[in-house]
Amino acid sequence: QVQLVESGGGLVQAGGSLRLSCAASGRTFSGYAMGWFRQAPGKEREFVAVISWSGTYADSVKGRFTISRDNAKNTVYLQMNSLKPEDTAVYYCAAAPIRLGPYKYEYWGQGTQVTVSS
Repeated sequence: QVQLVESGGGLVQAGGSLRLSCAASGRTFSGYAMGWFRQAPGKEREFVAVISWSGTYADSVKGRFTISRDNAKNTVYLQMNSLKPEDTAVYYCAAAPIRLGPYKYEYWGQGTQVTVSS
């Protein structure tokens, strides 16, 4: 079992920055790919970024967001710069065991709200 707790959300003006954190407890953190997803009101949840040994990003955030991890602290981060109103959403952290094939996210956090005002 892996428990995930996000933090760092809030209200920010367009063009501003936020850094989200996701603290993991439970099984070996380094054996999991860690992803960030988001869900805006009335929309489906969408992929934002994932990191195993390196980061992969959705086109909508590429060049603005940076995902990183600190295995010593069992924490994954999402640095969000140049925020836009369309980035407003609940952001979720998720964990997928690193294995061959597509990631299957088995554990999810409770989410943290990010609101970007225009």
